[in-house]
Amino acid sequence: MQKTFLLVVSVLIIYSCKDGKSDKRLLVDSTGIINEVSVVLDNESWKGRVGEAIRDVLAAPVYGLPQDEPLFNINQIPTNVFSGFLTNNRTILKIEMGREPATQFLNNVYAQPQKVIVVSGKTKDEVITQLKENDDRIIEVFKKMEVNEKQRLIRKSLYNSTFIKEKIGVDIKFPTAYRVAKDTSNFFWIRKDVTTGTLNLMVYELPYEKIQRNDSIINQIISIRDSIGKAYIEGPTEGTYMSTENAYTPFQTETILDNKPAIETKGMWEVKKAFMAGPYINYAIEDKINNRWVIAEGFAFAPSVEKRDYMFELEAIIKSIKIK
Repeated sequence: MQKTFLLVVSVLIIYSCKDGKSDKRLLVDSTGIINEVSVVLDNESWKGRVGEAIRDVLAAPVYGLPQDEPLFNINQIPTNVFSGFLTNNRTILKIEMGREPATQFLNNVYAQPQKVIVVSGKTKDEVITQLKENDDRIIEVFKKMEVNEKQRLIRKSLYNSTFIKEKIGVDIKFPTAYRVAKDTSNFFWIRKDVTTGTLNLMVYELPYEKIQRNDSIINQIISIRDSIGKAYIEGPTEGTYMSTENAYTPFQTETILDNKPAIETKGMWEVKKAFMAGPYINYAIEDKINNRWVIAEGFAFAPSVEKRDYMFELEAIIKSIKIK
């Protein structure tokens, strides 16, 4: 028995060590509030041009909301106190002065899962240049990490959405706090009550020829969502329904969902004559294999409160989509 124990211990030591050093580290679980980034930088630089450049990237306003809200909340940590539990945040931007200019994207440096982005430069100007040249990727990396975390939290209490998969072959994961408002053969409206209103999801399919990839694609998508709103999303009084707010220019970009090309559209919706409005995010997923488009949209009605985190939740749910 003793020989067996010694053999097991020897195998574990050989596996975990390489050239006298540990090849694997025991990392603590990362922590942090959703959409909050720790920025490691001395106080003087934070108050100056470097701090301003960081805020221009991380605290830029989210497009598609009725009021300005930042992409991320920022928790600045002075370099000289960055140790212990302060290193465990899920997303960290670390500024290192006096080094060759570079931007490094690192995984699980102090905890797991974790993204640490190290921006360095010999001067403040070099650091600012690195931030400006890599701003899109910095945002993308941090946002993807936060979407993954939100989806992890959602999976703790999932609604049984097999009815959608059975009817249109779309698997989407949303929590039990939501309820089904409409369920037809190819259209689904799912809702969740919040303090001052509701969060809403729509999932439906369209024949492939309904959306043509040309210069008018944004107008096509708006026309489709208006027709869907008129048919399915009634307002509080008879004859009212949800439509796209014409005064707000929609934002549109190409993206990938479930390894398929998708068109992302953000804008504002309204219910005319009912004084109701709010933001929406719409994804038209090109499902060539099944000769169709799968449309997934989230929209919020939550007057008088901030809506960034509401829309982020809807986006995270939509990005869980898997198509048969």
